[in-house]
Amino acid sequence: MTTEISPAEWLTLPDVSERLDLPILKVRQLLREGQILAVRRDGVLRVPSELLATPLAIKHLPGVLNLLRDAGYNDEEALRWLYTPDEYLEGTPAAALSHRSTEVKRRAQAAGF
Repeated sequence: MTTEISPAEWLTLPDVSERLDLPILKVRQLLREGQILAVRRDGVLRVPSELLATPLAIKHLPGVLNLLRDAGYNDEEALRWLYTPDEYLEGTPAAALSHRSTEVKRRAQAAGF
């Protein structure tokens, strides 16, 4: 059985706002539109920092999230999928987003079947 890996760092929405240099209202809009993923930890919405680590990860995250949501995944399940090691990706889908995005999207699409 494969075990989920926890994100190295969690960002609150104000942290995301600062990191992306966007107003907090824009960050909330990105969240509503499914462009970023946030889950509640200790009652606070938090985003795994790795998902915002590079422009390429940010670019490909919405497509992966959309595929997972189409497959019926909720945000917690999508997070679990992103942080579960995948032997073919040689790590987690979250870590592979910036350099193997096409394969991550293929794997996300297959997750629904």
